[in-house]
Amino acid sequence: MHVRKVGQLQSAQRRNLGVLFVAGLLFWASLSSLLPTLPLYVRDAGGTSQQVGLVMGSFSVGLLALRPWLGRLADGHSRQIVLLIGMGAAAVAPLGYWLSDWIPWVALVRAFHGVSIAAFATAYVALVADLAPEERRGEILSFMSLVNPLGIAIGPALGGFLQELAGYGPLFFFAALLGGVGFLCTCAVQEQRRGQGGSLACKRAFWSLLLHPKVRSLTGVMLLVGLAFGTQTTFVSLLMQEAGVPLNPGLFYTAVAFASFGVRLLTGPASDCYGRGPFIALSLATYALVMGVLLVANSAWAFLAAGIGVGSSFGTLIPLISALVADRSEPAERGRLFSLVMCGFDLGVGLAGPILGTLAVGSSYRIPFGYAALLAFASWVCFVCFCNGKLVSSLRFALGWEPDRYRWQDKSPQRDPANFPRLLPYPKLRWLEKP
Repeated sequence: MHVRKVGQLQSAQRRNLGVLFVAGLLFWASLSSLLPTLPLYVRDAGGTSQQVGLVMGSFSVGLLALRPWLGRLADGHSRQIVLLIGMGAAAVAPLGYWLSDWIPWVALVRAFHGVSIAAFATAYVALVADLAPEERRGEILSFMSLVNPLGIAIGPALGGFLQELAGYGPLFFFAALLGGVGFLCTCAVQEQRRGQGGSLACKRAFWSLLLHPKVRSLTGVMLLVGLAFGTQTTFVSLLMQEAGVPLNPGLFYTAVAFASFGVRLLTGPASDCYGRGPFIALSLATYALVMGVLLVANSAWAFLAAGIGVGSSFGTLIPLISALVADRSEPAERGRLFSLVMCGFDLGVGLAGPILGTLAVGSSYRIPFGYAALLAFASWVCFVCFCNGKLVSSLRFALGWEPDRYRWQDKSPQRDPANFPRLLPYPKLRWLEKP
């Protein structure tokens, strides 16, 4: 009699994960092909630095407006439907940019484009977490999240090349084509049945879930990170031009992608062994340092080094925050909790462009990166102090010295406690002992 090992994937799970991987790769390549070029498109259309920030920040309008509804739809009806909504928006939005360069219209299309991430990212992570065995969740989520760095490695470089070679029209058509092919791939995804869960958390209104400490601190962390990240994506291309650096902005994102690719292969499996806390804390500290590097960068090598730092930090942060949310949630509430935590990130990205873009009016584009460094440092402080309840418990979790007190306990008979995170050794400091 053949006995399936704990953590081993079945053939149907492998097939679904493979289809999801291809669809995710096409999605992120489509989306990221516009990262280095859309701010230039707005500027070439006569937009000011403040208008560039408003257009790029309007992306989060669609994210924030529909994340709650899409999270409920993914939990209550179908992950696949939400995936298709996201891929459909990714295919249609680039054609909207092509229609007109009138800045209010571009901002409106950008807001619609935000629906793509609100839908696709929510359903993608929830479905991967459904398919992944619990004791390999960090490893599989990290591997499946490789679609982001791979897409960002391909998209911006091709987008920047097409824009320089043939103009904005072919660029927008290319982005729409990638989204359309991804839509066809998503139609082949088959989701598994899920238990509906019976906890009170599964029956609460979306925003009332924010009152629970298992997601409240994570949402605050992602809000602060989003403010810094929104600054980076909006102004890094313009900062390169201001500094007179002869570097294709797409290459910055290529450096981000390659660094993100490598680090995910290491930190995901390691977090399954030693817990999520140490790796998330290290990623936040790294991102704060990188924003400081961008504040003073004056050469191509400095920008490329910063790109490697961004990739390393986000390649660790996003998959492991996703894994931590999955650890703390029942399957029937997973989509809503992930949507809630990422709403903090969306809000930060949306506010960063308009607020910090205003600070850059009539002055250097370096000023927003000074604020971004402070915000990234504040996100690290928030995680270390509040991620696991009380201060001492949170600090111990961030150092790998205490387990996650909010982890949801699966009652499956296949659950093997020996496969779950073991604690790192720690010095006998009295003030760090459990309260």
